[in-house]
Amino acid sequence: MIKTRACEILGIEHPIALGGMGSIYAPDLVSAVSNAGGLGALGCHNLNAAQIRAAAAAVRAGTNKPFALNFLIFDTAEENFAAGLEARPPVIAFAWPRTEQDIKSYVERAHGIGAKVTFMAGGVPEAERAAEAGADIIVAQGTEGGGHVAWQASMALIPMVVDAVAPIPVLAAGGIADGRGLAAALALGADGVLLGTRFLASAESPLHANFKQAIVDSDGHDTLLSELPDIAAGKVWPGAMSRTRRNRFVERWAGRDWALRQQRAEAYAQIVEARKRGDADEAPLGMGQDAGLIHEILPAGEIVKRIAADAELILAKKLPALVH
Repeated sequence: MIKTRACEILGIEHPIALGGMGSIYAPDLVSAVSNAGGLGALGCHNLNAAQIRAAAAAVRAGTNKPFALNFLIFDTAEENFAAGLEARPPVIAFAWPRTEQDIKSYVERAHGIGAKVTFMAGGVPEAERAAEAGADIIVAQGTEGGGHVAWQASMALIPMVVDAVAPIPVLAAGGIADGRGLAAALALGADGVLLGTRFLASAESPLHANFKQAIVDSDGHDTLLSELPDIAAGKVWPGAMSRTRRNRFVERWAGRDWALRQQRAEAYAQIVEARKRGDADEAPLGMGQDAGLIHEILPAGEIVKRIAADAELILAKKLPALVH
């Protein structure tokens, strides 16, 4: 069994974490990942205070293992963060602060309720800022990941962040979907991994079946970075682009950002309806390039166990056999 400092800090069995994806409301998925020995995480940035309390209660009803509540600092109302603190999760995950925001106060308030703190960064400066603020674990997110990402690829970013924030443990994110990714992340100096797209295509994921199938059908080459989903939603993320599946929605508006801004309300209403009916061509689908590694929809617990077992095999047998 693979045990790292991240496992010790977070109180988990396997160094595998679920990304706190606010695009889905999935207490069952969070519980399933935690029950399998990983760290489940619930994205809170599309929830109000009452919904955050209810979500935390729903996760606790499904597991007695550690889990995280995830907050985007640039878009977190005080009453919502206060509700998250009142829920007293074992872990609070942060990401995407604005440059001028005081992140140390968020970390200190999380520590004040006894929670461990993870902080996602897409570059070394952000990682150093989070480390100085007192985060217990830094998440280095490469641009291969789905949804909102920065610009640097995981292969270079992970060891750079590891070096910059040592001895604080680092979780690797972006482009990881199997045991090979976990083994590679550990070889780069990380203490574990955080996955999003792989868990979107799980049995417990609340995504419409058509969106899950689009992930399974992907060859990994059908994503792109743009601001189109954010323009349609009327929300600008600080320093982020959105990696989404290339579909009719993207093709219609690519290069026509100005037109999408003019027709934003109508376009967003169409997206909402497309999501309801499971139209994977007319609604943005945030997914990473690692979709090309995902070939079936599995229970979340099985995903955690397979990744852990496959990585252990690589580290214990395949790699040592290469050294003479």
